[in-house]
Amino acid sequence: MPGIRYRAPSAPSTALISQDGYDRLRTELDSLWVKLRPEVVAALSAAAAEGDRSENAEYIYRKRQLAEIDRRVRYLSKRLKSVRIVPTPPDDRARIYFGAYVELEDDDGALRKVRIVGPDETGFTELRAGYERISIDAPLARAIMKKQVDDEVLATLPIGQRRYFISAIDYAGG
Repeated sequence: MPGIRYRAPSAPSTALISQDGYDRLRTELDSLWVKLRPEVVAALSAAAAEGDRSENAEYIYRKRQLAEIDRRVRYLSKRLKSVRIVPTPPDDRARIYFGAYVELEDDDGALRKVRIVGPDETGFTELRAGYERISIDAPLARAIMKKQVDDEVLATLPIGQRRYFISAIDYAGG
């Protein structure tokens, strides 16, 4: 058919999440469902009562806002049922696994501090200062997984290949 382009389905994301990440998503869902959605429904009803809906900007805006909230609620409801909480650090804390805080040094000596988290947690701010959250599905995380201190890793990133030296691994929460 002309005009229709094929888009390959995206790979499913890993269904791992930390307890903190799960709690944050649960709080977001509760906030959307209990607080924000009723407010938007009330505003939508008030806008609908004003008359002609086809030219009512407030009505159109609130309808779109409600659709966005409902879409996010559906996603969070499904996602929270499908994720698996990783409750404790691994037994082998000398290697990099889910939840690890890792310090990496590149060829130029620049230090990069990352924490490996679930794909749903990357937007959250990290409790430990100086660390960025990266998804366990990210190319860098996949490259360093199961490595240990003093290992050298060649990671193929969107910006090209980068060589990293693993200088520290920790699983402490703060």
